[in-house]
Amino acid sequence: MPAQIASLILPLGVFVVFYFLLIRPQQKKDKKIKEMRNNLKVGEQIITIGGIHGKVIKIKDDVITIEVGSDKLKLTMAKWSIGTVVSQDKSL
Repeated sequence: MPAQIASLILPLGVFVVFYFLLIRPQQKKDKKIKEMRNNLKVGEQIITIGGIHGKVIKIKDDVITIEVGSDKLKLTMAKWSIGTVVSQDKSL
């Protein structure tokens, strides 16, 4: 019986180390990104995961519309494609 318990200690120890070094930090990062995407507001400057810089002009459920470039081209995309929020537009 003690030999069986001893043989389980190493795999459980490895799992615990992986959990605290890899799994838990990734879950925290995913939660933070999801919160950022859910708190988007019209007028914020964003960068998509594809590198497109734009300003949020419309938010509807899981779809957003952004305005890019000097000709104010409008792009509609999924909310999950937002990589970072750069700044809040102070003019609104």
